[in-house]
Amino acid sequence: MLGLTTQFPRDALAAGQPWKAGLAQAIITPQKSIWMAGYASRKKPSEGAVQELYAKALALEDHTGKRAVLVTSDLLGFPASVSHNIAERVEKQYHLARHQLLLSSSHTHCGPVIGKMLGTMYPMNSQQWADVEAYTNELEDKIVNLVGTSLQSLRPTRLGFGHGEAGFAMNRRARTNGEMVIGVNKHGPVDYDVPVLRIDDKHGKVRAVVFGYACHNTTAQDFLQFNGDYAGYAQAWLEKQHPGATALFIAGCGGDANPYPRGTVELAQQHGEELAAAVEKVLVGKLEPVHAPLNTAYEEFAVAFATPPGREELQAQLENNDVYRHKWAEAMLKILDRDGHLPTEYPYPLEIWQFGQDLTLIALAGEVVVDYDLRLKKELGAEKLWVAAYCNDVFAYIPSLRVLREGGYEGGGAMVYYGQPGPFAPTIEETIIGKVRDMIGRVRGEIS
Repeated sequence: MLGLTTQFPRDALAAGQPWKAGLAQAIITPQKSIWMAGYASRKKPSEGAVQELYAKALALEDHTGKRAVLVTSDLLGFPASVSHNIAERVEKQYHLARHQLLLSSSHTHCGPVIGKMLGTMYPMNSQQWADVEAYTNELEDKIVNLVGTSLQSLRPTRLGFGHGEAGFAMNRRARTNGEMVIGVNKHGPVDYDVPVLRIDDKHGKVRAVVFGYACHNTTAQDFLQFNGDYAGYAQAWLEKQHPGATALFIAGCGGDANPYPRGTVELAQQHGEELAAAVEKVLVGKLEPVHAPLNTAYEEFAVAFATPPGREELQAQLENNDVYRHKWAEAMLKILDRDGHLPTEYPYPLEIWQFGQDLTLIALAGEVVVDYDLRLKKELGAEKLWVAAYCNDVFAYIPSLRVLREGGYEGGGAMVYYGQPGPFAPTIEETIIGKVRDMIGRVRGEIS
């Protein structure tokens, strides 16, 4: 499959309105041993790398002069503090408003810790946290510079969009002895969709490809060497197939899906090749032209937590033999002492990019379960829709009402590691879906 031609069918995008696109990328692999993100079972920092980690930027400008920049990264996720720092600097230096910048991460569990994300999970000492802080500062600098470089390299292009399919995602919410655990659920919901955006040069050759998949990047379990997992290997395959092109990966709503099978770097390479082959099949098929204008919107709105625990309950958790619950209770008590109460809501960021009448990109924050993806595609239509997750802020799992009621790790258990006061309120799904509808109505209304 990867040996197919790199050219579009002769008139595939002939009707497409012209765009400008600019690209930039930078290696973000830590240059020293640093703690790796995603697994509580790791007891020591990294031991080198088997694959470089990258941050990549795609700048787009439509024929009216509207601009937006997508940043993808081989990271577990951007915490809000890092996203806000980057966005503020980008606005100041390049005059891009917040709604014109989208920060996404592949959610690889073989990347570095950044910021204080999942701080209760890692048994790190003060020097190791200082190393994380230094790396985070360097990362912010690199990404801000990437945005500038991508804007400086804008040149004429055309866009095409299509869908493929890859089958290695497996729902991971399994019931054992009456409880929801992380396992293998062959009958659970998944989305095998592979959305693909092709950016070609004036000669019809691939200049860049943006693609997605709704599955955790957790093939290489507990591995101590940096790599991008299946998403990193898929990008590498595509860039090898298309010399000079840039491949960018956007994670989908895979909060409750794992690669299957998994456990080794070799399997990560295998899944990466399968995903790359699915993308390649789309690239040489019939893509639909993507027209201007480009409308972008960003909003932060409140999502409610369930009633938080009281002081007595938190103090009781200090006696818990589970070190993570102990650390969580300490953190919650500090907030309670400082503010007099625990947070009752979280500012949830949502971003929408509307490409003419041809494509709607919904960028959800957090580790979103697949129910959101499947519901939005059913209600809005799947053909011209791209539902992404792990964008702008990764601060918690985002359960649907079904998953919240079922409980388990994605339903509320992981909040201990994320340092949140407890599960979300039952309103979580309708709050987010309602805001998606509202914002889509606005960006589409500005075009029609």
